[in-house]
Amino acid sequence: MAKDLKPHIGIFGRRNCGKSSLINLLTGQQIAIVSDTAGTTTDPVKKSIEIFGIGPCVLIDTAGIDDVGELGRQRIDKTMKVLEEIDCAILVVTGNNFAEPEKQLIARMKELAVPFFVVHNKADEEPLLAVVKAMIEQNCQTNILDFSVVRNDSIAPLVELLKKTIPESAYQKVSLLGGIIKPNEVVVLVCPVDSEAPEGRLILPQVMAIRDVLDNECICVVLKETHLQQYLETMPKPALVVTDSQVFGYVSKIVPHDIPLTSFSIVMARLRGDFDNYIKGTPHLSQLNDGDTVLLLESCTHHSTCDDIGRVKLPRLILKYTGKDIHFEYVAGLSPIANPEKYAMAIQCGGCMSTRKQLLNRTNLFVNQGIPISNYGMALAYMNGIFERVMEPFCK
Repeated sequence: MAKDLKPHIGIFGRRNCGKSSLINLLTGQQIAIVSDTAGTTTDPVKKSIEIFGIGPCVLIDTAGIDDVGELGRQRIDKTMKVLEEIDCAILVVTGNNFAEPEKQLIARMKELAVPFFVVHNKADEEPLLAVVKAMIEQNCQTNILDFSVVRNDSIAPLVELLKKTIPESAYQKVSLLGGIIKPNEVVVLVCPVDSEAPEGRLILPQVMAIRDVLDNECICVVLKETHLQQYLETMPKPALVVTDSQVFGYVSKIVPHDIPLTSFSIVMARLRGDFDNYIKGTPHLSQLNDGDTVLLLESCTHHSTCDDIGRVKLPRLILKYTGKDIHFEYVAGLSPIANPEKYAMAIQCGGCMSTRKQLLNRTNLFVNQGIPISNYGMALAYMNGIFERVMEPFCK
């Protein structure tokens, strides 16, 4: 599985509190640079590890939350941005020092519903005071562990706190097609190869779907849309067809109605996105008016081509479908979204390069203001008149 499917654990704290040393202790490797010089860690540093009882996860080392100067402010901004992608946080403090920087960080973690606990590091220099321990546990409603990396304390209590704090849903094995397909069934995956297809490889959702079909003990057939008709006429009837959303119109005419049909984007949305709100918001495409602005949300950064689904094909189809003078704006990667209230609708890509936490934090900006949201695959299906059909596999 890709890194973004693993639970993400962020390590936060002031400069020189021992964040990097803690990362190195947990990984058993010299992953992060350790120095007495304040501000050694300038950008978030990620490392994939395996934690017993949790499994594969990603640790993120961050810059100090007390950094100074213009560069320091930018580093703090990057550190705070990490909160939007993590499933759990460890706040490291030292010298019984717990003041405004920690309180601001905790306030933001609570806004984003990030579970966390506190580690009082360098206990060999200054043990945790009972009054500080009681204040953090009561006022912050979390646990605090007195710890020392230098004296090589056992990491067992730290790992136990992690297991206790991180949501089980963050590390439970997930399945793209779980509950939709049964062992020994045939699943056909339709993978177009155009200018948007990466050179010499498949896109991540397609690769994930292949593995997921195999994990569900099914027979996987991968083909281009140009060979779909030939397969259906000569080979065993599939239990499910999953296609790239861009060729929905073509594929839906070929696949008989007694064969379930959906798309990679939609199964990815089920896995990571706000699936229920996507379903609820998609029909708003029929209610768009002249002058409305629709925001297309891309989770990766890439060069646009004439086959680009988000910047070319989807806007073109929306204009044709609605017959309205619709304006479009685009946000790529994890760039901030200013004034979300100005949009009539937001449409999110499949999110194959984002974590579920990142996607939900992003789409919640619109959901919380009552602005309809959709997904690339669902929007394309709706405008091709097959929305109910492609959602049917998830209604069993």
